[in-house]
Amino acid sequence: MTGNEEKSFIPKVHVEYCGACDYGGHCLALAQIIRNDTPSAMVLCKRGRQGSFEVVVNDKLIYSKLKTMALPDYGEVAQVVHDVSKGQEPREIKGEQPINCAIS
Repeated sequence: MTGNEEKSFIPKVHVEYCGACDYGGHCLALAQIIRNDTPSAMVLCKRGRQGSFEVVVNDKLIYSKLKTMALPDYGEVAQVVHDVSKGQEPREIKGEQPINCAIS
């Protein structure tokens, strides 16, 4: 391999989501965004604990809805996965989806 070639890694993404909360669609949407940005990524959506939307990349938890009480920013998750595909270590994200809440 020459200095100009980049080594490619296959990120493994596991998302545990709350089935009772109907987060399965959110998991599928996140998986699609990740695959659009990093086609080599392996994404697994799995029903899990009540209230959960936990995102793990290569065995490292990068986002926990159980801790934040909000869904993650999908773009930021996809960026972490893309970075991992280029050889970086997974990093925790802070971005959350905006909450559409109106008080009248």
